[in-house]
Amino acid sequence: MPALRTLALSLAFAAASTVAVADANADYLAANAKKPGVTTTASGLQYRVIKSGGHGIKPRRTDCVSVYYKGTFTDGRVFDESHGTPIAFPVNRVIAGWTEALQLMRTGDEFELAIPSGLAYGANGTPDGTIPPNTPLVFDVTLLKVAPVKDGRCPF
Repeated sequence: MPALRTLALSLAFAAASTVAVADANADYLAANAKKPGVTTTASGLQYRVIKSGGHGIKPRRTDCVSVYYKGTFTDGRVFDESHGTPIAFPVNRVIAGWTEALQLMRTGDEFELAIPSGLAYGANGTPDGTIPPNTPLVFDVTLLKVAPVKDGRCPF
């Protein structure tokens, strides 16, 4: 019986911890949505235009893009960044929040993104554990280039 009681307490603690994290994430997104310049899309993606590139090209889902980026948790801890080196990839081969946001941008734009966990890595997080389950992410993204995919690859 003591083992069952310990298991029940462990499960209750885990459930309470998950609820606390979910509440903190929901609180962050709710507060962020009220900041000046933040737009929230129907999916829940939040973005703020830091710098407008003017009349540059908007990527389509099937295009490739080249970007600079920095990814942080909501507390500001950096989990990934391009370190000033452009990274290229097809728009439709990244997390849903990025796919949606990139199609709102034009070359030269710099956006700050707040991506709810459901548009990022969801309930599973990343396989390597870098991004825990149910974690919203914040990115600073600068769109540098847009081009059609060529032979299944990015041309840059």
